[in-house]
Amino acid sequence: MGRRPPYMYVDAHHRRRHRHLLQQRVLADDRNPVSSYYHSSSLTQSSLRSREETDSSLPYLCSRRPSTSPVHHRHPASASYKPLTRTLFSTLVQRAAGSVMSQNRRVLQAQSYFRQRLNAIMALLQPAMASTTTTTTSTRSERVIPMVVAARRNLTLPERIPRGAWDSHMHVVDPASYPLSKDAVYCPKTHRLEHALAFESSVGIDNIVLVQPSIYGTDNTCLLDALRALGPRRGRAVVAFEPGSVPRRTLAEWHDLGVRGVRINLSSVGRLLSAAELSDLLLRYAADCRPLDWVIQVYMPMSMIPLLEPVVPALGVRVCVDHLGHPDIKAAAAENPYDVEGFGALARLLRAGDTYVKLSAPYRLSARADHGDIEPVAREVLRLRGLDRVVFATDWPHTRFEGLDIRPWMETVLDWCGRDDVLADRLFRGNAEDLWNTRRRV
Repeated sequence: MGRRPPYMYVDAHHRRRHRHLLQQRVLADDRNPVSSYYHSSSLTQSSLRSREETDSSLPYLCSRRPSTSPVHHRHPASASYKPLTRTLFSTLVQRAAGSVMSQNRRVLQAQSYFRQRLNAIMALLQPAMASTTTTTTSTRSERVIPMVVAARRNLTLPERIPRGAWDSHMHVVDPASYPLSKDAVYCPKTHRLEHALAFESSVGIDNIVLVQPSIYGTDNTCLLDALRALGPRRGRAVVAFEPGSVPRRTLAEWHDLGVRGVRINLSSVGRLLSAAELSDLLLRYAADCRPLDWVIQVYMPMSMIPLLEPVVPALGVRVCVDHLGHPDIKAAAAENPYDVEGFGALARLLRAGDTYVKLSAPYRLSARADHGDIEPVAREVLRLRGLDRVVFATDWPHTRFEGLDIRPWMETVLDWCGRDDVLADRLFRGNAEDLWNTRRRV
């Protein structure tokens, strides 16, 4: 056999050289994974060339065949080699560490959530599991339901409140920083946003709806400043203004902050309107609210609710009635809610679907410390549209009722829900999200 052509020697040398460099790269990868990641795309043709390739005095290089070595198929971008700097190394390490910490944080949060829910479920099941008496299904159900309610009572209030709950009616007031209206009928203590958030956190509520109190009239500065500090992800607001008095551009700016309604407050100031006056007022407010899909929130005696029936269908917006419609419990037998003047009209409005009711402020309505006299009205409202048209609210800071503890009322409302977790979730979270459009981008 004759001698092999010169280009075959060169190709063999290329293969040996390339294999040697790959072995060195493997060793470098084991020592420094971060460096290997950076250098994996930095191997260049020049780093793999042999002495024969770079020596122009060898004539056979001019006539050799194109090599099939992988070196010749590398992307041109890899021809520029940059050493790994200390800054880049630190950046890569920080990113890797941050990713691990973020994953660990999510895992811990998930573990905490599931542990809390598991404890709640075990507390509910324990009374039923402890019972060994064999009875019929109906008798067992009658015995287990009170035990389930008792087991729920063993949980703390924040544990019983559904996650993501909304307080659909509360106030912030600061008479020292924001002067009251000249027509204010009372002067409350200072209750700023930080006080409100501390209270809401203590009862397990995550989100709030700021409502303009009557003592500020149509000056919404205090409310808007608090809403701006809170942000639209956790807050909504209901303002007060005269119909047609606020430019559309200003209303749009308020909408971006999280405002979702306007309040008509008749009860707090003792104002009475005829059917024609109320209809005209609502229609003018609807013209302002309709383009933004806002809510008209009304606070009026239940005796005036029948005046809403003919006009609400023509408004084209949703209407929310404050504080259970403010029924006059003292003037009627508490056993039958339909004996209360105006409750029949409220029930018909609820069935029609354009009206919401706030389950709130029992101390403004009840003559009893346990609020038992308003239970028939509240339960009937929950029976009618509790799953989609009733929202819970604390009415914090309970102006004109300073020092009141709303927690027993919240426990009572949860007891009314019984073992219906869907009803509790809708009452404290789902219905509020629908009413205040919290699922839409602000």
